[in-house]
Amino acid sequence: MTASDERAELARTIHSVLERESGPERVRAAMAAPRGYDEKLWSVLCEQVGVAALAIPERYDGFGAGIRELQAVAEELGRGVTPSPLLGSTIAAQALLRSGDDDACSRLLPGLAAGSQIATLGWVDVSGRWDPRQTAYVARREGSGYVIDGTAHYVLDGDTADVLLVVADCEGELGLYDVDPAAARRAHTASMDGTRRFATVALDDVPARRVGGDVREALASVRDVGCAVLAAEQVGAAAEALALTVAYSKEREQFGRPIGSFQALKHRMADMHVLVEASRSACYAAGDAIDTDSPEAQDAALTAKVYCSEAFETVASEMIQLHGGIAITWEHDAHLYFKRAHSSSQLFGMPHEHLARR
Repeated sequence: MTASDERAELARTIHSVLERESGPERVRAAMAAPRGYDEKLWSVLCEQVGVAALAIPERYDGFGAGIRELQAVAEELGRGVTPSPLLGSTIAAQALLRSGDDDACSRLLPGLAAGSQIATLGWVDVSGRWDPRQTAYVARREGSGYVIDGTAHYVLDGDTADVLLVVADCEGELGLYDVDPAAARRAHTASMDGTRRFATVALDDVPARRVGGDVREALASVRDVGCAVLAAEQVGAAAEALALTVAYSKEREQFGRPIGSFQALKHRMADMHVLVEASRSACYAAGDAIDTDSPEAQDAALTAKVYCSEAFETVASEMIQLHGGIAITWEHDAHLYFKRAHSSSQLFGMPHEHLARR
């Protein structure tokens, strides 16, 4: 069985689990749950499929798979805009791995691989710029350790995570620090997209343990991984939004015939299909580039972030337009895709910010 076949089988397995354990009603219930996701579903995905262990090396109790495998999972989660801690915990785990601190990895990663704990990464300030050259926190030496001040925003699952890692500036050097979550002031931040949970994490002279050395270059790679996995979510959600729209166009009748039979609407849905398939290619190319340590990885991740964000926003907008009035009601799922499209386009940096990096 080839790697491609294995990823396809992984995607089918995730799809099967979500069909059995999730769905529109459970997604809405998960949005209102204390942790912002369905804990039972997360346990099933971790215990039966091992999604949390995929990109963690075997020596830390993981499976040693790559970003492409994570993308296969994220794409299926994206189809149902399923709330999940996968993305936030993944970027925290990747930051830990790229720190090069074996002791910290041995101590923290096995719990993350098992799914019994989730992690988060506090990094950006209120501007929301995921810039690897700057951070929301400042660290200073105190005795044999460090203390940290500052407030990070847009921290994924930041108010519920079991492991809290933060990026802090210490005398001009950006370091990664392990902080006791109980010592932080963590507050859930309500956002337009109820399927994604954010928080602010404030630290006031909080003791911290340094993890590794300067992580400036590592942060750029972590951001690229975040963009690549997020792109897969966007592809899955855009594909499902298109499928729901096509299905509706075959049922909704106007002037005595299904609206999907009108040539103008066929053209619009054909354009949506092209956008979805092109964004899928960009997404997979980014995952492959990261997994092979290609010198083109950063450009590939940038391309995926920009193209998949814009494609999903376009498809979600067309979904609203082609469904008509029913799509703007709370009861219909179209608004979930529309809100996810616009919130995910801003996560890890807005498209125009990434284009400015060129």
